[in-house]
Amino acid sequence: MPQHDKQPRFSILCVSPNPDDPGVLARIVQPYGWRVHWASTVAGAMELLRNETISVLICERDLTPQSWKDLLAEVVTLSRPPLVIIASRHADDYLWAEALNLGAHDVLSKPFDSPEVTRTLSSAALNWWWKHEPAVRLLATSAGA
Repeated sequence: MPQHDKQPRFSILCVSPNPDDPGVLARIVQPYGWRVHWASTVAGAMELLRNETISVLICERDLTPQSWKDLLAEVVTLSRPPLVIIASRHADDYLWAEALNLGAHDVLSKPFDSPEVTRTLSSAALNWWWKHEPAVRLLATSAGA
């Protein structure tokens, strides 16, 4: 669903020590008009999250000195927290189960695969939108009545 207006519908925050990751994500989501932000640390991510509305956060599994678990614990304290997706070159069943049990939305394998990223981000963004935009729920409910 490409955007026809100039404002991106969803903003994504990529939290990764690798400065190439946000560029790869930006190329994948460019047709949809989604905006990609980048932070290399948990502190940088939280600073941005306090000042921007972010729908989806993609966090590298191997952050230091803090971890994706630390970021997930801080994100839930926000009034409109983004859905969190963990990214890893070692995205196995253990990481997937651990991430979901701790409250993450999903896990993405790296290197990023365009169809998988698009599917996962679309699902997360729509879930975030449905949860945080009450007018959308009201319109959808009244349209079906």
